[in-house]
Amino acid sequence: MWIATTALLLLALAVVAYLMRSALLGALGAVEDRLVRRLGELDSRVDRRLENLDGRLLSTQQSTGETTTQIVERLSKLDGTATQMLDRAKDLARLEQALRPPKARGGFGELLLANLLRDSLPADAYQLQYTFRTGERVDAVISVGQLVPVDAKFPLDNFERMVEAGDDESRALHEKQFGRDLKGHVDAIAQKYIRPAEGTYDFALMYLPAESVYYELVCGKTGALLEYAREKRVFPVSPSTFHMHLQVICLGLKGLQIEQHAQDVMAYVAQLAKDFERLRSDFDVVGKHIANAGSKYSEADRRLERFGTRLERAADWEEAPVEPAAEAHELPRAVA
Repeated sequence: MWIATTALLLLALAVVAYLMRSALLGALGAVEDRLVRRLGELDSRVDRRLENLDGRLLSTQQSTGETTTQIVERLSKLDGTATQMLDRAKDLARLEQALRPPKARGGFGELLLANLLRDSLPADAYQLQYTFRTGERVDAVISVGQLVPVDAKFPLDNFERMVEAGDDESRALHEKQFGRDLKGHVDAIAQKYIRPAEGTYDFALMYLPAESVYYELVCGKTGALLEYAREKRVFPVSPSTFHMHLQVICLGLKGLQIEQHAQDVMAYVAQLAKDFERLRSDFDVVGKHIANAGSKYSEADRRLERFGTRLERAADWEEAPVEPAAEAHELPRAVA
């Protein structure tokens, strides 16, 4: 009895286990189906996103390639520009070397001076390479009533050494040498070119081809040299200040032209006054002649009237009866 009951319980447990297994397998199968569908959807989404990502990566790669190509081209252009800049730097270095000798540098300053004069003044207002009677030759003279000498040769060697000095001691040494060069150059200009006996003013212009040199001369530690130059009647000018001087000279030339024209007008007016006086004298003579002619005409008119009266009397006498000789009337006399 007990065994049969146990067997029935085991059978019931087996049936329940089977049913639970079937239910579990069914639930697991549904879950598996849902997981498969979900995984399929995720796979599709991932595939689409990967495709989009591939497209973006491809376009980005293409744009990156184009940008890289442009960068390479620009770098090549920059390389060419850098090469040109290096060539220009070499050319400037060669120019600097060419201008380093004082004679060549002086020629360059004379060229700049000639260009400024040509661009600012009429051709007859200046002369290049003017020679004095002593044989000294100045770079240029400006004609403003008298001559203004202009020198363009300035010693720059010690100035360059002063600028490039690496310490204060070297700079102070080259400052002294620069001041010595400047004083010597000022003395030479004053002695050679200021010649009032030959038609110059009592001053000269010292043309400095670099603004930095002018600044050092006027405002630097060597500024006391400016007073020395002024005492010698030598006035330093830079390209910019010299241009202003030339503008003032142009105004002076225009003033001289106006004064010359005014003198010509005054001379013409004076000549007209003389002509007017001669005309007045001739007019007075003609007036006197006319007055004399009028007087003679009036006198002749009176005589003609008297003569006519006498003719009338003579006619009346001829028509009158003949009287005795004793009573004869005196015949009228001829008009004087």
